[in-house]
Amino acid sequence: MSDLQSIKNRFGIIGNFPALNRAIEKAVQVAPTDISVLVIGESGVGKEHIPKIIHAESRRKHQPYIVVNCGAIPEGTIDSELFGHEKGAFTGATATRKGYFEVADGGTIFLDEVGELPLQTQVRLLRVLESGEFMKVGSSQIQKTNVRIVAATNVNMMKAIEDGRFREDLYYRLNTVQIDMPPLRERKGDIHLLFRKFAIDFAEKYRMPELQLTDDGVKYLENYAFPGNIRQLRNLVEQMTVVEQNRTINSTKLAEYIPMNAQLPAVVSRQGNGGNSNSDFNSEREIMYKILFDMRSDINDLKSLTSELIKNRGSQNFSNQEKDLIGKVFKPESQSVAPSSLLYFENQNQVVPSTPTYITETTDDYDNGVEDIDLEEEPQETSLSLINNERDLIVKALEKHKGRRNRAAEELGISQRTLYRKIKQYNLED
Repeated sequence: MSDLQSIKNRFGIIGNFPALNRAIEKAVQVAPTDISVLVIGESGVGKEHIPKIIHAESRRKHQPYIVVNCGAIPEGTIDSELFGHEKGAFTGATATRKGYFEVADGGTIFLDEVGELPLQTQVRLLRVLESGEFMKVGSSQIQKTNVRIVAATNVNMMKAIEDGRFREDLYYRLNTVQIDMPPLRERKGDIHLLFRKFAIDFAEKYRMPELQLTDDGVKYLENYAFPGNIRQLRNLVEQMTVVEQNRTINSTKLAEYIPMNAQLPAVVSRQGNGGNSNSDFNSEREIMYKILFDMRSDINDLKSLTSELIKNRGSQNFSNQEKDLIGKVFKPESQSVAPSSLLYFENQNQVVPSTPTYITETTDDYDNGVEDIDLEEEPQETSLSLINNERDLIVKALEKHKGRRNRAAEELGISQRTLYRKIKQYNLED
């Protein structure tokens, strides 16, 4: 077995964190075998080093080593990329093509982001793992391959299995040996070492003086969560190497690039069976729904308050500003107020609104199509009046435009689809 430090030097791995050392040791131990390995870790932790170590320390080291980013290949072409295709198998297949499993026969394939594989491709991959057999797209001939598979993912695989996005049998077939790569925020003692390594590399690359960290700068980096892990630290050092004139970096300067209060939320437990989130919502869509429902509730409260104020004002004068407010409250953008909805009469500039009749733009989920603004004490009678008024308005509009529904819909301020549904609802087809 190769010495651990020599492995690190060979593959450019920096750090002495125990979990990192354990991951490298496991990779070296399983390398001589052909069992499948699943590398688990957040994005940017360096998972790609593990399959390189496994291939280099195995008997397959002189055979092909192919890296496949499963998340970067479109779903419609990934089967062709992995298993190849026959000429004429699909539009654009002008020639027979070998897939990665055929090209890498005898070697190693690294399936990065394996959790993004489509379910259909997962079935094909399971067959390769179990029997070493596959078929090209558009072919009925079975081919054999002898390939070592190392997979990696930053997805919570158990959650993906529960959601039906990943096959459980494939997961256990890939996960014969699991290697966990620790996030950078847990490797506090390695952060300064990595910073120095990147600073030296970029100083040579750009022919500039090397960056130096102060003591408070080191502490600042050790307390930062690094949601982007090593990749984020590397990009930070490269940016500062090019931009900063002062080659001594302290905590104040670091705060300009990675402020503590603006860091992205770190993924703490992506591989557990449950989540650590205390949010009441499971998705952004539910949050948006909550906001929309709250806004609708606020609008309804505003309407109720305005209606109450109108009733209480009685015959008092209404200013122009109040008239505009009444119009805005009872005429939202998604609705069109019928011409007779507000009755104005000139008596010392007084305005008395009657019960507004609305023809409302609705979806198929809402069959009523009438929004009531209750300014009367008898809601049942008001509701019947609204329905009759709406039917009469539709009839008048159709008569006015001689049955031309597109013009009638424009006159009423509703879509043709809504008008067609209303005509059917009130039996006005004839």
